[in-house]
Amino acid sequence: MSIKIENLTHIYSKGSPFEKKALDNVNITIEKGEFIGLIGHTGSGKSTLIQHLNVLLRPETGSIIIDGENIGADKSRLKAIRSKVGLVFQYPEHQLFEMTIFKDVAFGPSNMGISAEETKKRVEDALEIVGISPDIYEKSPFELSGGQKRRVAIAGVLAMKPEVLVLDEPTAGLDPRGRDEILGRIKDMHEKLNLTVILVSHSMEDIARLVDRIFVINHGKIALSGKPAEIFAQIEALEEIGLASTQTAYVAKSLQEAGFMLPDGIYTPEHIVEEILKEVNKC
Repeated sequence: MSIKIENLTHIYSKGSPFEKKALDNVNITIEKGEFIGLIGHTGSGKSTLIQHLNVLLRPETGSIIIDGENIGADKSRLKAIRSKVGLVFQYPEHQLFEMTIFKDVAFGPSNMGISAEETKKRVEDALEIVGISPDIYEKSPFELSGGQKRRVAIAGVLAMKPEVLVLDEPTAGLDPRGRDEILGRIKDMHEKLNLTVILVSHSMEDIARLVDRIFVINHGKIALSGKPAEIFAQIEALEEIGLASTQTAYVAKSLQEAGFMLPDGIYTPEHIVEEILKEVNKC
């Protein structure tokens, strides 16, 4: 499912003393099956942008075209659009409310009018994908760890079989183990389901490990876009925006300044180890 955002502008509290332009003429194209990273400092417009993708917010001007359809043109199509674009908010476990894990994940497909038999299959498939064992399906979601709650919440979105999955800071507040579990599951989902995934994160390391392309948003505008190697090589530009590159990119830059013949565009630990070993072998 391709996404094309054209000249998108959004203004909060228009005409009031609190008027704020949250998005300013944003243009983005995302191809089917891409894994996209969206980064920016707090208040840059990230959350406002992703809320337009399933019409929780409507553009002031501009349009969003998903699979050739202008999603804001026909209000009667909202339910169908929202089933295609699954949005997982920051701290999604706060949205858990049912008595059991199974019932919570079943809520979405049941409300879509899906048969009980198909709903059961979707719930089981979604929980398997996120790594929740059948022996705890009847357990209360509130008895789970933070990482497990996060996975159940994601399963609730997956059960509606979206073609686009949007994740807003999915590792926020988790310990290192929970963070690694969630990121591993997200990577598996992308590969197995061929989902188009949009990941919003403050963690450059998380973005670096997962995505195909990055959009950097600043003051409601797309400030930078490109592949991870291209973005993380622009250390000064990121710092001017108030962000940072990956820790590995800074190490690589320091080694270059110390005389090591390393190529530009190094941003992961695996890459820097590979290049250092090449230099050592030459010696």
